[in-house]
Parts: sequence; C-alpha cells; structure tokens
Amino acid sequence: MIVAFSVAPSGARADGAAPSDASVHEAVAAAVRVVRESGLPNRTSSMFTEIEGDWDSVMDVVKRATEAVGAYGSRVSLVLKADIRPGYSGELDGKIQRLEAELSK
Repeated sequence: MIVAFSVAPSGARADGAAPSDASVHEAVAAAVRVVRESGLPNRTSSMFTEIEGDWDSVMDVVKRATEAVGAYGSRVSLVLKADIRPGYSGELDGKIQRLEAELSK
C-alpha cells in the first residue's frame, strides 16, 4: 500500500508557548524524520509525504509521525490518502515510471 499524508500542528505548543510564526517546518521535519528513520520507501514533496509498505507498518509510521508533530501544537491536523493494492510492491516508483513512459510517447 502507498499512503500520502500531510500532518501539521495548530494552536499553542504543547508546552504552552505560542507558535513563533506561521511556519510549521520544524514540526514537519519531526514527522519526516520519523518516516525516513522507518526504513520504508518514502518521498516528500512540498505538500505530502508518501510511504509504501504493508498496512501495519505504514499506519504505525503515520501514527508516530503524527505524535511527533503533537509536540508543536495543541491540535494536529492529519490528511491521509491510501492506495491499497494487495500483492503489489515497488509502486511508489513504478507508478511514476509508467506515467513518464506514457508521457514520452
């Protein structure tokens, strides 16, 4: 399965401090660090992080990434989209390769 997700904090920081500015790059970095340390295939763009693996592994990483962001605000927003296709792997790159091949025709 491939999951694309975006996670961001809002509200006051967990320690009671007000957010320093509107940027959430520190919180996003904490989430992406969890994803990259998982060892699962992943890719991060300006708006989403994609991760590929089995259901339990992927959802565990999403949960831990969401918890990491929780330290940066009193609330956390999570947007998640999943492509669940049993029996397939390597699709994080495979889908892009097939698209590029079609576009080059």
